[in-house]
Amino acid sequence: MTKIDTHEKLREIYGMPMELAVSKALPKLDPHCRHFIELAPFAVISSADAKGNGDVSPRGDGPGFIKVLDDNTLLMPDRPGNNRVDTLSNIVENPKVGMLFFVPGFNDTLRVNGTAEIHNDPELLAHFADTPKPPITVIKIRVEEAFLHCAKSLMRSKLWSIESQVDRKVMPTLGKIIKDQTAANFEVGTQEEADKHFAQSIAERG
Repeated sequence: MTKIDTHEKLREIYGMPMELAVSKALPKLDPHCRHFIELAPFAVISSADAKGNGDVSPRGDGPGFIKVLDDNTLLMPDRPGNNRVDTLSNIVENPKVGMLFFVPGFNDTLRVNGTAEIHNDPELLAHFADTPKPPITVIKIRVEEAFLHCAKSLMRSKLWSIESQVDRKVMPTLGKIIKDQTAANFEVGTQEEADKHFAQSIAERG
């Protein structure tokens, strides 16, 4: 057997999931999930277009930057960026999204699945009025499933360990990389100017 292309073949290899792994999935956010989100300064959101082409986008700000409106509703700010709007474009075509929340120092993560809508209602934007960079729109997520994920992957990766940190100098700067990748249609002068350009761009959109 080489290609695993049916559920039956998959279960022949992995067997059935543990009862606890299934029963821990909740249809809404409980107090523990809500607390986790309030502590999280970083999350990723996955989406796909109408054809199933997938995408994952990192999102970050201060702890609790994604607001819990109620047990089944999250509000994620979408602030000024590079205007690719990959996630937003996907949501317009296909509202299904998945999210993964991280808290620095925690090896556990929180998984949330649901459906999303894009809004620019003043009432929803007002939830982020106290932030330095007001959002342009708000992604409103209807929570359909939420559960804490075990710590194995972060423990194995030693993500939070100081000893595991990699010196950024082992790779070129972002300015250098993008200049190399887009040499045919992107010119900002010298390498120093390219680095300055991208650093300034990130700071302005922060």
